[in-house]
Amino acid sequence: MHSEQQQHARSIERPLNNPKQSHSPWSNLRLTVPNDRHHISIVAFVECVLVELTHEDVGAEYVSSNVWGTKRTQFIAVDPLAEAFYKRHYDERLGWHETTVSRESVRSELINRLSQTDSHATDRSHSVPVESTDVFSVKPVRQLYNRQP
Repeated sequence: MHSEQQQHARSIERPLNNPKQSHSPWSNLRLTVPNDRHHISIVAFVECVLVELTHEDVGAEYVSSNVWGTKRTQFIAVDPLAEAFYKRHYDERLGWHETTVSRESVRSELINRLSQTDSHATDRSHSVPVESTDVFSVKPVRQLYNRQP
């Protein structure tokens, strides 16, 4: 009975596979860098992202542009427990590279990247810096794998 009450409560909070739902719960998990969030807020945001990566068929992507081109880093859960993730990195000069990393590594890297006070894009070491900000977002896995650079 208690289990049924918990399931009912969860379905009220977040309907599962509801065709009338206007957007997926993870669709608003997006953040630019730099941002004005406090460290605790960044940690909570990353924890929320990790939950979605575990329970939905989605991955996380961090995109940065600079004078050398666009760089993408993607994190996709290897298994339903999400104790390991594929880390896919794309650099316009080097192409795609994929490794497997732990959940803790993903957590640490995302917290570090999203806490930065400067965007990689705004690196002023060159005379013509890129003016856009870095962008982090959660997207369907199929979209990440089908992405053309």
